[in-house]
Amino acid sequence: MSKVIGFNNAIFWTDDTGILYCEFSSSSPNLKLEKQNIELYINAIKTLCNGKPMPFLIDLKDIRGTFSVAAANLVTNNPEIVKLRITESYLVNTVRMKLWLACYKRLYDRITPFATFSDITSAKNYCLEARSRFYKSA
Repeated sequence: MSKVIGFNNAIFWTDDTGILYCEFSSSSPNLKLEKQNIELYINAIKTLCNGKPMPFLIDLKDIRGTFSVAAANLVTNNPEIVKLRITESYLVNTVRMKLWLACYKRLYDRITPFATFSDITSAKNYCLEARSRFYKSA
């Protein structure tokens, strides 16, 4: 059974795999992700996870735009999200996005394990393996 929460430029959902899916869409290089949007996204994540840690599969294909430092810090360091995030699997389709992501993770989040993928199957398998390891050790 899927649960879905959508916004203008983002959709979040879970299904019976125990993965939190996040898909962002923006073709505008002028779009800037601000703190107030992150707060909405955090509330959606908390609702969908319902207190249960999950791997996050984040689709960043064809994304353009920027984010504020406050927004980056909020999503990375929010204590409630930190407790819910097992790992992050990023779906990307450009070298630019892969480099941006590596810089972002180096600057803002050196703790959360992550990997980048160009196909959904590999990204999902990474999440499922991380989930399995997490719950075996719990």
